Amino acid sequence: MSNPDNHLLETIKSVMVPIHPAGWMFITIFAVVSLILALIWSPLGWIGLILTAWCVYFFRDPHRITPTREDLVVSPADGVVQTIRKCVPPAELEIGTEERFRISIFLNVFNVHVNRVPMEGTITKMHYHAGKFLNAALDKASEENERQSIQITLPSGKKMGVVQIAGLVARRILCDLKEGQSVKTGERFGIIRFGSRTDVYLPPEIIPLVIEGQTAVGGETILADIKSAEPQRVGTKH
Repeated sequence: MSNPDNHLLETIKSVMVPIHPAGWMFITIFAVVSLILALIWSPLGWIGLILTAWCVYFFRDPHRITPTREDLVVSPADGVVQTIRKCVPPAELEIGTEERFRISIFLNVFNVHVNRVPMEGTITKMHYHAGKFLNAALDKASEENERQSIQITLPSGKKMGVVQIAGLVARRILCDLKEGQSVKTGERFGIIRFGSRTDVYLPPEIIPLVIEGQTAVGGETILADIKSAEPQRVGTKH
């Protein structure tokens, strides 16, 4: 016979999403300020409580089920696939001057902001650029905004790039990776605070399997398949 207490515990676990370590400082600050506001005037305390709840929600770090088949490229971030276009990667990535598909995923302040490794490999180059804080939805944000560029060398020897881009509200990029580090598909590797964008530069000649406007789930949505011969997809909004 099953234990009701076990069912209750499992239910609580399913509702309580883990919090990213980078968020606890902000959650504490929000909570303390809310308490002070409540002592000054109770309606302000309620506003502070709502903002504290949003801060907890922002830094949530849910578990994801990542496909384990080789040659799959998964989304490094939650958000909307804003643009898919062929372009030359940023020079700092050092993955060549040949045009390749770039998939840009835009994260609003309600998305999960924890970044995940898109494909198994080795981190062979990292470059931080202290740039501007333009709206991450703008195409020129790829070149002008503050960003962390990451080169990944795949087991096949091919190279791909991931770029964390700060946005209009974001003011801090956190990246836990180091050059020479081996990574697995779907592993957490950092977070961008308060609205941002993540770009993925696929290996040359690899075709995206997502469509502009599609919602991606970090660590789960398949962006591309290295072995696939499927032509680029198109879609219709319903």
